[in-house]
Amino acid sequence: MNQRFTIAGTGCCLVDRIYPDIDFSSEQVQAHISRNKGDGGLYPGRLVFAEQFESFAGEALEKVIGKISAGRSAPKLNVGGPSIVSLIHAAQLLQDRPAEVRFFGTSGDDDPGAYLRQKLEQTPVSLDRLSAGKGATPSTIVLSDPNYQDGHGERMFINTIGAAHHFGPPDLDDSFYGADIVAFGGTALVPGLHDNLTELLKRAKSAGAVTVVNTVYDFRSELERPGQRWSLGQSDESYQFIDLLVMDREEALHLSLTTDLSDAADFFSGSGVSSFIITNGTRDTLAWSDGNLFGSHPLRGYPVSAALLGDLKSDRNGDTTGCGDNFTGGVLASLAWQMMEAQEKPDLTECVAWGTVSGGYCCFHVGGTLIEMEPGEKVELLRPYYKSYREQTHG
Repeated sequence: MNQRFTIAGTGCCLVDRIYPDIDFSSEQVQAHISRNKGDGGLYPGRLVFAEQFESFAGEALEKVIGKISAGRSAPKLNVGGPSIVSLIHAAQLLQDRPAEVRFFGTSGDDDPGAYLRQKLEQTPVSLDRLSAGKGATPSTIVLSDPNYQDGHGERMFINTIGAAHHFGPPDLDDSFYGADIVAFGGTALVPGLHDNLTELLKRAKSAGAVTVVNTVYDFRSELERPGQRWSLGQSDESYQFIDLLVMDREEALHLSLTTDLSDAADFFSGSGVSSFIITNGTRDTLAWSDGNLFGSHPLRGYPVSAALLGDLKSDRNGDTTGCGDNFTGGVLASLAWQMMEAQEKPDLTECVAWGTVSGGYCCFHVGGTLIEMEPGEKVELLRPYYKSYREQTHG
């Protein structure tokens, strides 16, 4: 293929403020744990909005965080967000190919926005459609407990939407829809995109793009309709315009309003979506395809990387922030590689393999974004784990 392959992505892009060694069992954390759905309290693996958390806590956000983090390590800043982190990782893996990864989004016109841009300029993602919008740069406070779940780690998130309130469909032009792959990441944190996702997906499909959606914890749905099934755009019609849907366990159960992953898988396989992947921490990842984009792929579970798990036992310098976003980035890169090679049907197993090692490797560093020292560094770091994982899953 001589022409340049393009991935256009939009959705959540923000500054993560990561507290890397919080103890979820501490008195200060437990005093702010959620008691009812959508009440604004903290909960492992979930996200709340800053305004609702302050209402729940009865104190200013920074005062509460000061109490929770007292005596702990200083916070670390990093580029975060399900859209931009996955796009950065995909772009890093694709640097030796005739491919371009473009991000359509916004930051605030403030100091965090300047930090965000300075970091993004060190990545291979094209930023010509990143605007400086009104309001504060979107941000998330990440409380990370590396010892949670017998040392597997978990995080809790407090999000400020900020300038993302003002980003929406008018900010996406024909060059977005004309990409080979159009990716929507974490749109629940960009209301203007999420509320119009059905039409955005329909337009991308009409333009001939492959559509990929990766989700994020939708606190707005939980706040407005506690206990009800989360929406994905204006209606369930969204699913029939999605070629690949990537979720974690929590998101899959809420989107399907089920309590069991097998029931959730039944929901998604009947929803109209062409394929889906459900990650589940250190448990098996589920994958399925109807044979449209990928070859036909019955529901199957894939383990985590044994080699990565083994190495992580002796390397405790990172955390789990951004693992799911890097998983999606690995999937995007693998899908792009296969499409560029003009295979009749891409192999979903290959995408899961690259996603698995990409997500697992993220645990070696704090935050979802690793800035490369030189082009190609990331893919060379992952190749041995990819090879080991293929041997693990195929013998």
